[in-house]
Amino acid sequence: MIKPATLALLLASVALPAVAQTVPASQAHAPLPAPTSLPHALPPIPAPQDRDYPGVIGIRVDLTDLDHKVIRTHQTIPVSAGHLVLQYPKFIPGNHADTGPIQLISGLTVTGNGRRIEWVRDTVDPHAFHLDIPAGVASIEVSFEWLTQPDNATWRVVMTQDIVNLQWEKALLYPAGYNHSRITFAPSVVLPAGWGYGVALDTTGREGDVATFAPINLEHLADSPMFAGRHYRRVDIDPGGRSPVHLNLVGDTAASINITPEWIAKYEALVDQADRLFGARHYDRYEFLFAMTSQLGGIGLEHHRSSENTAAPNYFSSPNPAYGARGLLPHEYVHSWNGKFRRPSDEYVANLNLPTQNTLMWVYEGQTEYWGDVLTPRSGLGTVEEAVINLAEVAGFYDQQPGRQWRALQDTTNHNLLGYRTTNPWSSWMRGTGDYYREALLIWLDADTLIRSETNERKSLDDFAKAFFGVEDGVWEARPYTFDDVVTALNAVHPHDWATFLRTRLDAVGPDAKAPLDGIERAGWRLTWVDSLTPVEKRMLGGWAGDFQYSLGFSLSGTRITGVRWGSLAFDQGLGAGWELMAVGDRVGSADALRAAVTAAKTSPDPIRLVLKRGDEFRTVDFDYHGGLRYPRLVRIEGTRDRLADIFRPRTR
Repeated sequence: MIKPATLALLLASVALPAVAQTVPASQAHAPLPAPTSLPHALPPIPAPQDRDYPGVIGIRVDLTDLDHKVIRTHQTIPVSAGHLVLQYPKFIPGNHADTGPIQLISGLTVTGNGRRIEWVRDTVDPHAFHLDIPAGVASIEVSFEWLTQPDNATWRVVMTQDIVNLQWEKALLYPAGYNHSRITFAPSVVLPAGWGYGVALDTTGREGDVATFAPINLEHLADSPMFAGRHYRRVDIDPGGRSPVHLNLVGDTAASINITPEWIAKYEALVDQADRLFGARHYDRYEFLFAMTSQLGGIGLEHHRSSENTAAPNYFSSPNPAYGARGLLPHEYVHSWNGKFRRPSDEYVANLNLPTQNTLMWVYEGQTEYWGDVLTPRSGLGTVEEAVINLAEVAGFYDQQPGRQWRALQDTTNHNLLGYRTTNPWSSWMRGTGDYYREALLIWLDADTLIRSETNERKSLDDFAKAFFGVEDGVWEARPYTFDDVVTALNAVHPHDWATFLRTRLDAVGPDAKAPLDGIERAGWRLTWVDSLTPVEKRMLGGWAGDFQYSLGFSLSGTRITGVRWGSLAFDQGLGAGWELMAVGDRVGSADALRAAVTAAKTSPDPIRLVLKRGDEFRTVDFDYHGGLRYPRLVRIEGTRDRLADIFRPRTR
């Protein structure tokens, strides 16, 4: 953080104009000479060093071009004569992969002393730009556009007529050769007229629609996104608390951010229950950025002192918003402790262009998924019944997942990009990023119930959370951890062979490898399969009507066959993507007709006959299946302690 006493000096060192400098026409296309070596033999990109970058980089981001959906950046960078490499962030925090959208950056122009300085893109790394700074140039002006997208087909929408989601790391360049914690930026934004905004930065002034923020290092700037909107409301959800916590609401309409006192109480309870779980805070302030929208691209992304979240426009007015949306803010809030303050050591890199490694994603995301699912009912954002149904869906999915035959859970973390935000017609076989969230939460439930059982309920994973994440109250600089640190902390709560416990579950692979469901039975519940659902289950399992995954081995989207499970009956029939259900027996094809046929086959020897179409090809397929519809459900084991009720119960101390 920048000390207040130095604020004036830092700001004084920034020479950022209100608008980009106007270059005389006679000079606009008269570049300063570039060495002949630049296009032919580029020097290596300097490795980051733990040293201060001299001076403060001014950055002004213009968010006003809503019609074209273009974000414009202007930077003033102090420099000295010689070779300079500017980098565009490549490894985006929270993405766990090299996802910096360099493809969307355009119009890059650099000037010094009013004259153009040519740049050359690195021939190996497209995120790096080489420049030679002439003698006598003490600062350069850098301008470019971030061409945000009009729809979510390829890139996520970050700009609509009513909302802008500014992620600073996608709108800046920074000098190579320095740790990002040692590069200071002085940020400001130009907002559409009359808009409000939420951000974890400290606002030092607002003149009209230009907001200026206190200088901050690049590491924390990249971790401090903004939601700005035509319709904006800020809600204090920790009145009188030791550090401010707010909901910053933006929406497609004014009505969509009309939060009720009942909803405010639930989010106040979330803050309280997190305090009781962790026993410390690692932020000077926390800003939930929450958009109720059908226009902005969906997101749930963690930051140390804020998080980016979206939900449906009717989230606050709906009697039963999607359970996943209600559990989103608890999950991202937990990341302030797990993933940001305590951070895997192989994710803690010196700058935004060094590769991150993800070997501990099953802690970073998996244990966060667990605590998010626990805090949702503890805060009242969900009920215990809903939490159990959600857990049943997770357990059923991994109980039936074939991909474990060849790929261990650990491998899904070791190269996250293999499954990052991609679609795959055989996802059940390939496995992917969701596994180190949801399968890992089953491992942490296993650990929690083991501790509870072997200590006669005196200890639990809550004790681990407080001891591991709840240290150094008030500190918000990262504290890295390793696998051995996790094992040591677990042993301090309850001695056990935790290394073997974890590795056995993380590395399980092969035909005999099973999903980690021991924690469910130790909690007093058992996974079973049913052919009909309760009204709450139907609401929770939104796609239940077209879900035949655990019977015939596919799902229906309308009449289109999707998600054929590897090794299922449908797979064995040669089905895959692209088939459409035309008829079920002598009925027109539909999910209703197929459910009726699967149910009737339970008491009939006749096969289930489907007529399918793909392009000009028709096929008739018979399924000799008589097991009925199958949906996962957890049922109580008679005579056992209900540890799920214990886990989901709100804490009183």
